[in-house]
Amino acid sequence: MNVPNKITICRIALSVLLIIIMVFPINRIGLAFPEFQIAGKIIVDSKYLICGIIFLIGSLTDFLDGYLARKYNLVTDLGKVMDAIADKILVNGVLIILATNGWISPIIPVIIVCRDIIVDSIKMVAGQKNGAVGASVAGKYKTAFMLVGITLLLFHDLPFAIWNFKPAYAIIVIATVLSIVSGIQYYIKNKKYLFDSK
Repeated sequence: MNVPNKITICRIALSVLLIIIMVFPINRIGLAFPEFQIAGKIIVDSKYLICGIIFLIGSLTDFLDGYLARKYNLVTDLGKVMDAIADKILVNGVLIILATNGWISPIIPVIIVCRDIIVDSIKMVAGQKNGAVGASVAGKYKTAFMLVGITLLLFHDLPFAIWNFKPAYAIIVIATVLSIVSGIQYYIKNKKYLFDSK
């Protein structure tokens, strides 16, 4: 197994750890993550700071494994599959938990998950016909905006919240819109493979 694939496996492990930390109610076993104040007005839950750090590391490994795979010609079918799985566990898993906790609207993970299912289905059909166009510019921006938005949200919008500026939710909404746009673009570019009977 090459280095990029090992990095992807580490991202999957980090994603699972992140989800466990976010979901598991440690207060039931008599433990608690400490809270503290910043600038005398912002109450920060260290649990989500830890989650933000893990998410940030996971996001960076997403760029790292892809960069190494392309630079050293280590792209493999296994790597592509594992990378897609890792991305979905990391991003979609966290979005679902954030929606469950009331941090974001439930419609956001619904849109993202449905878009992923549709795009993956198109990839599968087009791939069987030696087609499938790569990710669009909107798709790449969507990924970047979503990773930044989620990281900021887990960090309680710090440091911007000190100045009463909270951009995280708006960034996630922009990423959701870009997700829809990129999904439509992907369909348009690949529709010839979907309706080609050959």
